[in-house]
Amino acid sequence: GSIVFPDFENGVAFMREVAYKRAQPVSIRLMDNTQFQMGQCLTPGESSKFGWLTDNLKHMYLTKWAGFDLEKMVACTVLFEGDKDVIDREQKTIYALADKHKGINAGQTNGRKGYFLTFMIAYLRDYSFGYWLIGESFETSIPWANVLDVCYRVTDRIENSAEEFELPYAPMCSYRVTQLYDTGACVYFYFGFIFRGLADPVRKFNQIEALARDVVLECGGSISHHHGVGKLRRQWLGQCNSPLGNQMVASVKRAVDPTNVLGNGNLLGIVGSQKQ
Repeated sequence: GSIVFPDFENGVAFMREVAYKRAQPVSIRLMDNTQFQMGQCLTPGESSKFGWLTDNLKHMYLTKWAGFDLEKMVACTVLFEGDKDVIDREQKTIYALADKHKGINAGQTNGRKGYFLTFMIAYLRDYSFGYWLIGESFETSIPWANVLDVCYRVTDRIENSAEEFELPYAPMCSYRVTQLYDTGACVYFYFGFIFRGLADPVRKFNQIEALARDVVLECGGSISHHHGVGKLRRQWLGQCNSPLGNQMVASVKRAVDPTNVLGNGNLLGIVGSQKQ
């Protein structure tokens, strides 16, 4: 299923209450307006001769009756699984909470569109590279009180980097809330820019991403939610882990990997013997 909200603020408030009540279904994801519009753009054409009429009626309902702004509205995709009584109970709870936060049930079809976008984003990244668009995602776990702040501040930092890095076009930044917990959420960011005519675009991309990650940490977010740390993010490990914590990680590695086979130098440099 799917739910549309008038803006991201109402959507986040809804997600936070779902987490507070521990009412999460199998999957629930809130996407911002950029991703919502992108999902609509990727929708296959309507084969029915009355498809245009249905779309126009939906448009009128949202903009005229519900008063939604198409440039601000966001969408939430939800997936229910289980026995019929379980699904009925979960749907009743979710849609009641959505109504409390000005959400409107947008039906199963739009829910499928949302998940379709999720499945193909990685492939779109590779495809778009052939059209001079470089892009990637990064994620964080962050307390509920800071979710809106990190989304807006990271977006501002990325968008304001255009002049600083002499980008030929304004960069794009988009975000979504993908996992809910009692104390916080996982927030995914997607960003990219057109690099045609730009010298050393990969270096500049990495520099902008690093600046965005600095903002994430300033807002109280983690280095990563589930992507791990590794070579790409280890420069922030000192800000997130104490010297004692790093010593504990090194001690565990020496104990379970004495010949240094796994993750060679990923986090703390070479730990343990390199003898085979």
